[in-house]
Parts: sequence; structure tokens; C-alpha cells
Amino acid sequence: MTALTTLDLGEDGNLLRPDDGSPVRAAAVPNFLTNRLAIPRTATDIVVFAHGWRNTRTTAEQRARQFFTLVEDRYRSERDSYPRLKAWHGYYVIVRWPSMSNPRPSGYRRIRDRAHAMTTEGRAAQALGQLLGYLNTERQLPGPSALRNASGQYLHCVGHSFGGRFLVEAVQAAADKDPPALAWNRANSRYPYTVDTLLIFQMAARPDIFTGPFARILNDDAPINGPIVLTHSRADRATGLWHRLAEGTPGIGHVGARSPANHIANATLHSIDERYRHAELDQRIVNVDAGWLFRQGRWRNPAGAHSDIWYPESAHLLLSLAELAR
Repeated sequence: MTALTTLDLGEDGNLLRPDDGSPVRAAAVPNFLTNRLAIPRTATDIVVFAHGWRNTRTTAEQRARQFFTLVEDRYRSERDSYPRLKAWHGYYVIVRWPSMSNPRPSGYRRIRDRAHAMTTEGRAAQALGQLLGYLNTERQLPGPSALRNASGQYLHCVGHSFGGRFLVEAVQAAADKDPPALAWNRANSRYPYTVDTLLIFQMAARPDIFTGPFARILNDDAPINGPIVLTHSRADRATGLWHRLAEGTPGIGHVGARSPANHIANATLHSIDERYRHAELDQRIVNVDAGWLFRQGRWRNPAGAHSDIWYPESAHLLLSLAELAR
């Protein structure tokens, strides 16, 4: 897997230089991204992956590569299962951030607070917004929605746990007037070519967050084309018990999103030999119940099955969303 780039965020949310770990000033981010990223013309799909809780820099990269390999292997062996996906040549971007803590409630709260501070007091949302804007500017945009086809390069965001919160805030930042984090034309009332897929495994957030801090992402002018797809499992103790102790309610990774109800559909994670239908995912938010599969560590791991997502079925979900985006 050669078409891959790793980017690092510091605790203040700034991008870090790979040579000395120093923060990249906001004004210098465009040049930094130009030097760090090189989208191959042969790439059909760009995948930005933000990891979740309790990863070192090494394990963050290992797990992201593990997921990318699942996607590549799944498409290579079962490409006939995605007839509208004429080709898959991925360009992968890993976003790493300081997420390590102890595996107990105190550690969960610590990283929850850090993730929140990185986006509210720091520059994580702006930095990732600039990343998405750069990718959107540099990629070969697919044709108009009325003429969607396999040409062009599609942009997919995949997050796990708190990493999903980062991505949602980055996409939402694009819809805010101030600061202009992304490079899209704000003269239009809608953004026609933006994030095509937003998939979050076991999101560490309140089930009502899309009627609160993340309500803006559901507006018609938010820069996202496809649904926001959220997996959940009752075996996820981190977003179940730990999140309830920290915030008084289980998290999305345990029970799914619950509001706004008129924008939510519910589906079940499919086995690798079962195709997803467009109607299953045709809603602004889609809860995907993965409890039948995301179960390993339910009793033995303090976080339960919070990180039990590395399966071909997870890759199948992303590839299915990519196919439906065509």
C-alpha cells in the first residue's frame, strides 16, 4: 500500500511537522499540505481515517493500515459485489492525535475533555477542515449530481470513537461563515462536491449531539453529500458504561443516535455476502447495529468491544457506501 500519508495533530489541535514535531502555523498549512500530500491521478477514492481512544502513534498507524488492507483485500477478492464501483484505487490519509490514557472511566473522561478542547479551544477542526478543503481542491471532482458516474475521485471520511467527533467538527466547520476553513465556493447555497461518505465506528458522543453541537451538519448547505453512518453495539462498554458515568447517558457507540428522529434511519450491519440497498442508507443519519459482530472483549476488556471493528464486514460497509455515492 504505497499511496498513503500520515499526518499528526498536537494537543492544541495544530498539525505537526514530521521532522521535529513543531506546530504548523495556520498560514503555513496550505504549503505544508502541498508538500506532504500527493494524490495520484490513478486514485479513484480518497479515504481520511481518524483513530479513536487509547492509541499510540504506532498503534494508530497499524490499525489504520489494518482497516485499509481490509478494504483493499475485500475489493480485490469481491469486486463483482460492487457493480457500480468500476474500480477502487485508494489514496489513504491517516490522522493521528494524542489519545492514550488508562482504560478506566477517569482515562475516558480525560481523553473526552482533550478531544473537546482540541476542537473548541484548539485548532483541530480548522486543521482538519483545511485538510479536507485541500483534498477537495486537488482531487478530480466527479461530475454533476445529475450525471454521477465512476469518473472523478471520491472523498470518504472514516472515524473511530473520538476520531469521529474530530471529523464531524471538521466538516461542520466548513459550513460556518467564520473562519473559512475550506476552499469551497461559499457563493453557492449548497456545496455540490464535498465529503461523499462520513462513516464513524462506535462514536464517543451523546446520542442527542446532532440536535446540539453538531446540528449544523444536517443543514442543506453543509458540505456533505452522503449520509452520516454510525455503528453501535451493546458490547461497547466504553461508550456504554464509561460514557454514562462521564456524561449521564450512554454514547452513540452503545445505543446509536437518537435525535433528530425525523432524520434517522436504522439498519443492521450486513454480512459480507449481503448487499446494502440504497433505501437502507437513504437518510441524513443512519444507525447501523453491529452488535452481532462487534462483541470481542465484551467481558474481559475494560472498554468492552469498543475497538472490535476490524472485520471484512466493516470494509464491506465502506465499499457499499462508496458504490452508492456513484
